[in-house]
Amino acid sequence: QVQLVESGGGLVQPGGSLRLSCAASGKAFSRYTMSWHRQAPGKERELVAVISSADDSTNYADSVKGRFTISRDNAKNTVYLQMNSLKPEDTAVYYCHARWYGTYWGQGTQVTVSS
Repeated sequence: QVQLVESGGGLVQPGGSLRLSCAASGKAFSRYTMSWHRQAPGKERELVAVISSADDSTNYADSVKGRFTISRDNAKNTVYLQMNSLKPEDTAVYYCHARWYGTYWGQGTQVTVSS
């Protein structure tokens, strides 16, 4: 069983930056494919970024390419999402997800981009 706890959300002005963190409990964190998803009001949850367990390769949604960076620190059991040049349309609840012989979600953290 894996528990995921997100942090780092908040209110930021357009053009600003935030870094989200997701701390995972349990063992074998390095074997999990980790990803960030988001869900805006009235919309479906969408994949934002993913980082593999094998070689730390990454993939991003087209809407965030060049602005967001996903990374992981296996020694700290933590995955990060660095978000730069934030736009109002990035406003959503951001969820951390882990997958390896099971799938696990965090509780989410709110990101609001507004002036």
